[in-house]
Amino acid sequence: MPIEPTKSIWMNGELIPWEEAKIHVLTHPLHYGTGIFEGIRAYETAEGPAIFRLTEHMDRLMNSAKILAIPMPYSSEELQEAAKQVVRESGLASCYIRPIAYYGYGEMGLATTDCKVDVAIACWPWGAYLGEDAATKGVRMKISSWVRHDHNIMPPASKTTGNYANSTLAKMEALQAGYDEAIMLNKEGLVAECSGENLFVCRNGKIMPPPLVSGALEGITQHTIMSFVRDLGYEVTFDALARSDLYTADEIFVVGTAAEVSAVNSVDDRPVPCPGPITQKVAELYAETVRGKNSDYSHWCEVV
Repeated sequence: MPIEPTKSIWMNGELIPWEEAKIHVLTHPLHYGTGIFEGIRAYETAEGPAIFRLTEHMDRLMNSAKILAIPMPYSSEELQEAAKQVVRESGLASCYIRPIAYYGYGEMGLATTDCKVDVAIACWPWGAYLGEDAATKGVRMKISSWVRHDHNIMPPASKTTGNYANSTLAKMEALQAGYDEAIMLNKEGLVAECSGENLFVCRNGKIMPPPLVSGALEGITQHTIMSFVRDLGYEVTFDALARSDLYTADEIFVVGTAAEVSAVNSVDDRPVPCPGPITQKVAELYAETVRGKNSDYSHWCEVV
């Protein structure tokens, strides 16, 4: 999706003009993928722009840093305030927010011992990642030929920039074959997640996301949805899922900060009932919650 520039980007502790936020072509992660990032959204609420689950996102960024052994120069709390500052400065009522930390210019080679760490946060307007009608009409899914990372190869628990080459391969394969998104299996042939979303399978009134051990990122939107469905009285179990479980599902939906809640209407050209009743309830509740319209979950909305 095209990027629409805003006024400023926060870099290493200060706001600088958007067009001045540049890095050198020999910056370490351009060559080795040694960066970590988050995707966050701010929504328009009655109290002004509010960032949804900002604390949890920045805490996950810090955990990604621990996994990659990146010494972060800022705390989670400092980055939370910086994100609010960026959104305030933009003047946007709603936006997508991208914090990123990476090894900066100055060293080349695989060792990162003497590399400095740079941190930046940008925001810009961004619409529905899988389409404005993804929650109602659904999206077409293809099981990718590309296998999800193994925990001992590239830890999926970290939102590492280099990890997403795997996701890009799967996403482009799906798009070029005429589908909207890819579902990725792990090396055992079990469902892990989509190229950029967590997945929920519904059958016989039970909701089944794949377990994290299968190779999924521990999604913050996933956690939000699990809180919803448990509060609604549904049974949720983390089950190992084969591709045949997708073909026989009563309904499937995928979730993520970018994708929000999107229904699935087919997998490998096998129709899936869409949108299912659980998907509809969850999508409506999510849309209300992120905009500060549900008092039960208003603590997740941090007004800037």
